Amino acid sequence: MKLLVTGGAGFIGSNFTRLALKTKSDWEVTVLDKLTYAGRRENLEDLDDEPRFEFIHGDICDEKAALCAMEGCDTVVNFAAETHVDRSIDDSSSFVRTDIEGVRVLLEAFRREDRHLFLQISTDEVYGSVEKGRSNETDQLAPRSPYAASKAGGELLAMSYWITYGVPVTVTRASNNYGPFQYPEKLIPLFITNAMNGEPLPVYGDGLNKRDWLFVEDHCNALLKVIEKSEPGRIYNIGAGQEYTNREVTSSILEVTGTDRELVRYIEDRPGHDRRYALNVDLIENEIGWKAETGFDEGIRKTADWYIENRAWWQSIKSGEFREYYRSMYADRLKNSRGSI
Repeated sequence: MKLLVTGGAGFIGSNFTRLALKTKSDWEVTVLDKLTYAGRRENLEDLDDEPRFEFIHGDICDEKAALCAMEGCDTVVNFAAETHVDRSIDDSSSFVRTDIEGVRVLLEAFRREDRHLFLQISTDEVYGSVEKGRSNETDQLAPRSPYAASKAGGELLAMSYWITYGVPVTVTRASNNYGPFQYPEKLIPLFITNAMNGEPLPVYGDGLNKRDWLFVEDHCNALLKVIEKSEPGRIYNIGAGQEYTNREVTSSILEVTGTDRELVRYIEDRPGHDRRYALNVDLIENEIGWKAETGFDEGIRKTADWYIENRAWWQSIKSGEFREYYRSMYADRLKNSRGSI
């Protein structure tokens, strides 16, 4: 099998590419990535000597680049997306372009030939805030941020190509991922690296927003099984069933990094901050035979160890564009912050 992995130089995409080549000896992987701020070529540099791996620098919104990269591929796994809620609140234009128009361009290129599967990677955020119970794949979508809305638009478009043209499409909706190579704008890598630098850990609102935390390797294993076993037209939730508030996650990070609680600061909440996400994963467990294997305590320790051992990777990020982004997001909020947990 030959895969095109779009956005393969990003966090989940690079972990997936590495795992696919490691565990599937007869698979070949081509990565197409625009290398925006969160897509980093060095995330894949350990694969450069692998003959079954190819990297192409390009944009999924570029029809020519998409067609060229897809040549000879029978499966497309689309990770390419703008993904950070905070950035989508500031400017949604790039989210609409990549997360919706980019999906359309890929689907048009894909349907020119008879291929195995188009796997659209989505998110549990398309369900909106879930106060009680767990979201099922058949639930109505109710996205509440520009990011979530753009991801909902992309997956709906992908499914329309299955219904209208018979393009073999599967959609997966995963809960919050964490692990190695995650860009430090997201909560867990931000707090781990800030703790290591003795910098404040800015917790939004009261810190009681709750998420299901999924270790990235578990997610990637689920996707490998979906590629091999799913039927077109299916949607699968992927979650670990490990719900923790942001306060609890912060406490775990303080523990694994040996950091003083005085670094924790409560700041003004972001607009439209969803209170809780939770997924029912019975379908993927019963149909595909997948279940998360990494407990949160183990996963957060593995993640912290990786950032401790790869300080140069994230320090180079934090010394660049990220510095101005962090200042614009948190400087004023931190001036009016309050106490530790």
